[in-house]
Amino acid sequence: MIEQVDLTRALSKEEYKAPYDDLIAKLIVLQQRAKQENIGVVILMDGWQGSGRGSRIGDLLYNLDARLTNVHVLSDLDKREVEYFDSLGSGVTGYKPIMQEFWEDLGMRGTMTIYEQGWYAAARRRLGSVPVDQRPAAVLETVGEFERQLADNGYVVIKFFVHVSEKSKNKRIKQLLSDPNTAWRVKDDKGIGEEDYDEAYKVFDEILSKSDYDYAHWVLVNGEDKRDANLTIAKTLVVELEKALNKEVDPAAKAAAQKAADNSAGKLVNDIDPRKRTEEEAAIVLAAATEIANEQATHAPRYSRFVMEKKPPRVELIDNTLSLTREEYKEQLKAEQKRLGELQLQAYRARIPLMLVYEGDDAAGKGGSIKRVCQSIDARSYTIFPSAAPTKPELLHPHLWRYWTRLPKAGHVGIYDRSWYGRVLVERVEGFASPEEWAHAYDEINDFEHALGEWGAVLLKFWVAVDPDEQLARFEAREQNPDKQWKITPEDWRNRDKAPQYKAAVNDMFRLTSSNYAPWNVIESTDKLYARVKVLKTINAALDKRLNS
Repeated sequence: MIEQVDLTRALSKEEYKAPYDDLIAKLIVLQQRAKQENIGVVILMDGWQGSGRGSRIGDLLYNLDARLTNVHVLSDLDKREVEYFDSLGSGVTGYKPIMQEFWEDLGMRGTMTIYEQGWYAAARRRLGSVPVDQRPAAVLETVGEFERQLADNGYVVIKFFVHVSEKSKNKRIKQLLSDPNTAWRVKDDKGIGEEDYDEAYKVFDEILSKSDYDYAHWVLVNGEDKRDANLTIAKTLVVELEKALNKEVDPAAKAAAQKAADNSAGKLVNDIDPRKRTEEEAAIVLAAATEIANEQATHAPRYSRFVMEKKPPRVELIDNTLSLTREEYKEQLKAEQKRLGELQLQAYRARIPLMLVYEGDDAAGKGGSIKRVCQSIDARSYTIFPSAAPTKPELLHPHLWRYWTRLPKAGHVGIYDRSWYGRVLVERVEGFASPEEWAHAYDEINDFEHALGEWGAVLLKFWVAVDPDEQLARFEAREQNPDKQWKITPEDWRNRDKAPQYKAAVNDMFRLTSSNYAPWNVIESTDKLYARVKVLKTINAALDKRLNS
């Protein structure tokens, strides 16, 4: 693929100036239109060391609205960190997942994020002893589906690879090294996989060919001539932005976005108490909810691109009779909490991150379970991440952005009270995401969880379930208890009206996200005592298995 670049092409000032100025004038207008239409732009500037990537970004930024642009420079690889985690032998790659820095710096839709180098370079420099012929596959495995998720969530993804000859590369690097003010720009070729030009060329070429996606094409740039390079970059941006702006807007996605924004602003209010309905009215509501549930289920994917468990859980198979006596509970709780405290300290020393995801029915006892977990471990070691309605900045990012930016550091514990599964649960049921958006989300989540596993995290997902009759009793008890009245809201009652829709959504979630590396754990919580102990036992078993594997 790289051989397509004509490195002999050179433009005179006369050939360059008029067409470039015309393109920049168009680009300035297109940038403002993209802001108005909430279209995000992601530009990846990759290429050889010494190819002039930074200069190309500088020339581009000179003409654009700086308030709508953000440049991310790939962080330096901390060799001491790499050596430290290698010495632990715990299967953790670093303090953070490789892809986290790119998610953290991703701008909102309506802005332009430019990555000087990026995810491919980050993956390439960590290949270490991986054989050359296996490096392209290893890079693509690390990168995952980042670009697909951006494209599916309202971003235009444009990837440039700036190519130069070996002679030019060496000459430019020599010039940079000769000046103390520019020598810092040069990285160790061995550390970034460029110590052998011909070998690196083959790796680059295969990576480019295999990641030249319909939704994120590679554009090859002649780095030998800056005018030709600038013209190629400007022309590509104009074409891609015009294409995005002329694309027909999905009315379902637009309506869902407005509904989600209204919900975030607290404009959606429904105080109907289902207990005040007649039996006939209740039957009508149930029939309508069942019809909607059946219609929504038709939009769910038939299968996942990831490997799922052969027998995932199902709501109707949950055993709500499981229980413990108070005496059994006290004895087992004490033992399991003590064990968890010990295991978590070992996990901290091994720098293994632990992530606990709590989803489930309203009033199922998620908070009580979280409290018993937190009692067991050092308060400095965990962070609880609640998932309220998304804020305006969060709504202008891909839905997983707010979780990529809220991960525990290696060795710490992240507890998620509700989570990224809101996309395929409440957002699906309430219409805060369009059918196409939530249908994409299953494999976006699978890719996210796969990346967490590759990082080295122990990820446990709990579905905390309660019998409908017991749930009703807990709702009514909360209403009568001043200390717990804040826990019951009109939304809780409204969710009972939508039980058929939630049941269908949960079963699709089990079927499409209970992967081999991150299966769902059903926590039968009609008896809270049983549920609290089961959660602790599940965590302890997972940590023990990981620490002794």
